[in-house]
Amino acid sequence: MTGAEAAQQSGDMIPADGKPELLVLRALKLGDLLVAVPALKGIRRAFPEHRLRYAAQGWLSEALGLVGGYELLPTHGLDEPLAMEPGVVDVAINLHGSGPESQGRIEALKARQTVGHQSAHRDGPPWRPELHERERWVRLVEWHGIEADPLDVQLNTPHVPSPVPGATVLHVGAAYGSRLWPAERFAAVAAALAEAGHQVVFTGGTSERERAEEVCRLAGLPGTAVLAGVLGLGEFAATIASARLVVSADTGAAHLASAYGTPSVVLFGPAPPEIWGPPPGPHVVLTRAELRRGDTFAAQPDPALLAVQVPDVMAAIRGLGLL
Repeated sequence: MTGAEAAQQSGDMIPADGKPELLVLRALKLGDLLVAVPALKGIRRAFPEHRLRYAAQGWLSEALGLVGGYELLPTHGLDEPLAMEPGVVDVAINLHGSGPESQGRIEALKARQTVGHQSAHRDGPPWRPELHERERWVRLVEWHGIEADPLDVQLNTPHVPSPVPGATVLHVGAAYGSRLWPAERFAAVAAALAEAGHQVVFTGGTSERERAEEVCRLAGLPGTAVLAGVLGLGEFAATIASARLVVSADTGAAHLASAYGTPSVVLFGPAPPEIWGPPPGPHVVLTRAELRRGDTFAAQPDPALLAVQVPDVMAAIRGLGLL
């Protein structure tokens, strides 16, 4: 029985427009959305007649559009109840985690069908911390009868063009200090790439523009190369999709590179690449696992990240055939 057929047996869950509601909870950030893409695609295929909602922060709307088929339900973490009345949702899927907070938000929906990890309330697969994030969520939905492929990471083509097609992107920002590779090292890489003929641009969020400007200045490149704080999320995705190369210590930019098959060099600090790394492809991971402290929220760069030197990055780029 397909998801849609099962929904037809619960007519009280079908709203006036004829489409039963399916809600996915993953109220996290861009990288978290991107590693869930294989599971989200599997869900979309399994429930073609449902109205699909994705509960996450509102700023992710453009990125969610690249997945296709989902509407964003603005949700600020797990601080507040989901904006859906109990009994309205036909299928509720917990891709947020396995803790009592996310489970509680899902249980409060009183959905006909709930998909999640094993809990005191529901049956499901046990949580396995060692799994890669893509595999974790594919394993979850497959346990519940939904087929998915952990390597199905491709996104739709952005609806806006890249402002710098063919540029080499150095994403110098990161959500936490633990992931900030030193500015002078980014600058050394940028200068070497520019000298080799790359059109180098610097990306990051609005709060990271000052850092991007510092890297640009240290590299001796014109200020027009700084795109941090300028690009909307759609433009950022388009820039990554059309890039010659991406160098990043931020998982959001790195997962976009994976989704579009853009060659990338990804620097890992507190997060293990075994859990968050790119799929097979033109992607090189650099880290020193034996030095990892693993404190994501630390103010200072993780030792595993600091151990990566400029020659390591240049060698990785050379190995990709881009020097």
